[in-house]
Amino acid sequence: MKASDREDIWRRARAGGAPLVHTYSIVARDPATGQFGVAVQSHYFAVGTVVTWAEAGVGAVATQSVADPAYGKLGLDMMRAGKSAPNTLAGLLASDSGKEVRQVAMIDNQGRVAAHTGSNTIPAAGHIIGDGFSVQANMMLKNSVWPAMAEAYRAAKGELVDRLLAALDAAEAEGGDIRGRQSAAILIVEGIGTGRPWNDTIFDLRVDDAPEPLIEIRRLVSIRRAYIHERLADAAFDSSDLDTMEREYAAAERFIGANPEMRYWHAIALLRLGKSDEGIAILREIAARDRNWIELTLRLPAMMLLPDLSITERIRKLLE
Repeated sequence: MKASDREDIWRRARAGGAPLVHTYSIVARDPATGQFGVAVQSHYFAVGTVVTWAEAGVGAVATQSVADPAYGKLGLDMMRAGKSAPNTLAGLLASDSGKEVRQVAMIDNQGRVAAHTGSNTIPAAGHIIGDGFSVQANMMLKNSVWPAMAEAYRAAKGELVDRLLAALDAAEAEGGDIRGRQSAAILIVEGIGTGRPWNDTIFDLRVDDAPEPLIEIRRLVSIRRAYIHERLADAAFDSSDLDTMEREYAAAERFIGANPEMRYWHAIALLRLGKSDEGIAILREIAARDRNWIELTLRLPAMMLLPDLSITERIRKLLE
């Protein structure tokens, strides 16, 4: 292809301000849970606003290089209508005059995968399709980035989020984006949709600008896990499964670290169960660091505490 032809492709592809999202990413489906995930890191501000697309029960898409976000929206629309990921991607590429500067990957609800790396994406660039996943990268320091991602994903254990993060870490260890690093994002949704995306989204985390985005995204994953365990603890409380409640609160407290949020609601649950000594002991511990939590306790609606004046007085004394 002549240089003038390549320049024309870039010019047409960038018409309308298409973002230059040169990056590495992974799309995957967990065969055990059915969850779909997309994870990405780039030297591009707020990469998660462009690259990551997923819908519970439908699939996931990553769109990058001279990115056209329409691949995300239309890709999910077409897969929701029953088209496979390979047929969806083929159809979208057929109507895109800028396809040679695009890099796109998709996975559908049956685990079928499709990926495309245009011939005019900036090297090092390429992709690997594996069983239930695709890794893709462009403008990389070395052409070993995406093979390392594939190897790391296959070898990683644990939940889908752990395996996606392992792939990102492997990319960075190989040199990653030739420009360095700036932002990261991870999006994971349930395998079956309920029609309530706010419930179907498990992780939707973004680091828009940071010196070490992969370190920061791991910190946010840990915090998000704390809230997931807290929700499970609340459900166990509602069903009077106290052993599970204690186990889930312990996990929530472990994941959130020094933040007293999970410890506090554990204390409130204990007070509601009539375990006043245990609940007060936790509140005393929290009050030693920040008495505002005790003031908050006194402001809670009656339904959130046992209607026992003696307990209220014991809580009040923590402010003295």
